[in-house]
Amino acid sequence: MTNDITIKAPNKRFEEIKKIDENGVEYWEARGLMPLLEYTDWRNFKSVILKAQQTCNNSEQGVENHFVETNKMIKIATGTVRETTRNIQNYKLSRYACYLIAQNGDPSKEAIAVAQTYFAIQTRKQEVFQQLADNEKRLFVRGEIKNHNKKLFTTAKQSGVNNFGRFNNAGYEGLYRMRKSQIQKKKGIGKDDILDRAGTTELAANLFRITQTDEKLQNENIKGDYRASKTHFEIGRKVRQTIREIGGTMPETLKPEKHIKKLEEERKKLSKISARILPKIKKL
Repeated sequence: MTNDITIKAPNKRFEEIKKIDENGVEYWEARGLMPLLEYTDWRNFKSVILKAQQTCNNSEQGVENHFVETNKMIKIATGTVRETTRNIQNYKLSRYACYLIAQNGDPSKEAIAVAQTYFAIQTRKQEVFQQLADNEKRLFVRGEIKNHNKKLFTTAKQSGVNNFGRFNNAGYEGLYRMRKSQIQKKKGIGKDDILDRAGTTELAANLFRITQTDEKLQNENIKGDYRASKTHFEIGRKVRQTIREIGGTMPETLKPEKHIKKLEEERKKLSKISARILPKIKKL
């Protein structure tokens, strides 16, 4: 005897009835989900949906983002002279909404027990993969900055830069209108490296500043501490101007993120969770 819930055919059917909208977003229709959860009466199933919506609201999730009320046309008296159509209530449900419906369903139904397991694992998988994706973006851009910063400082050295502190601050002053220490104070990050606490958007702006400065120093054969630092400042200023023109948020007002080292630690933990979840997904 085992305590594991046997994964049966309904799990496969959950994916078979999944739909994709015009924006590439997955959803399930409540009318299609209802029979898979062993409900035959819409009024009874509607009461489960309402409970699930309340649970969604209590968890401070936007109900309208997960439960979208729609209408479905069905044929009545098919094959007779009185054949007609009727508009019936329906819902477009997110994966999370399906999970909440399963959690609020009749626990005596075997299909509900199976659905609870299925959507719990699938929802957790989606959360883990989404977090991995967001973290990877930030880690990737931070890695690119490290590489290009090394290249920039090599180019700056070849241009005759001796005061690298001033050269580095010039870039920050152009982009942030603040020196490094002022940025750290404004963001409340102590002595942490600004770029180790920057989010993806802020990192991207700095990456552009770094790569364009490196290119300009080389292409125009700029020499000397003063001219190189001035170039770094001007490039930073132009990046800032571009951000303003497109209606973006100024980098000094962007909130600091977790230290990049903590993010790396989280990635390792999430990867382990993902490794545990994937085998379960394959069984579904």
